[in-house]
Amino acid sequence: MSVRQSLLAILDQGPCYGYQLRAEFNRRTGSTWPLNVGQIYNTLDRLERDGLVSKGATDEQGHVFYTITDAGSLEVSDWLGSPVDRGQTARDELAIKLSVAATLPGVDVDAVLRTQRRASASRLAALTRAAHAGSPDGPEGLARKLVTDAQLFQAEAELNWLDRARERLAEQPAHAMSLGLASERPKRGRPARDAVTAG
Repeated sequence: MSVRQSLLAILDQGPCYGYQLRAEFNRRTGSTWPLNVGQIYNTLDRLERDGLVSKGATDEQGHVFYTITDAGSLEVSDWLGSPVDRGQTARDELAIKLSVAATLPGVDVDAVLRTQRRASASRLAALTRAAHAGSPDGPEGLARKLVTDAQLFQAEAELNWLDRARERLAEQPAHAMSLGLASERPKRGRPARDAVTAG
């Protein structure tokens, strides 16, 4: 999730102060990813440093308003016009955990799968209940529904993947999956460079 671009997109609608940005972010994401105010102000500091926002006037309550710059508006336009590259997201902790567990001698990988599947099924049930609880009408309700739908599909996909992982593991004899430590030790330092030819 890109807090940076989301806050910029909100600022592209008009100047805001930190708590106001937090409230606007919550309204536009169905309050499903609450941000703390410290995160908002840290992001604003970085945006200001990068020339994407500037500090503006302070009102009588002491709220400092931030205004988007032309460079910030351009970044918003680029963000909204570009697809999300899922290949650049953070490593999937669950996939890594399961692949490492599957190759460690003596680990009950089926128990790891069962534990995760119970937790994932519980999360899906909670998301389903939340989805059926209803959302308000209008733009805020639509925002909540969009986020909730994405979370539901991701939770369903995770359960499907866990079932597929169990099938794959069942296809392999347990002893064939274990990896001991490699006997060849990696060398320290940088890999040798190719010889540079004189120009």
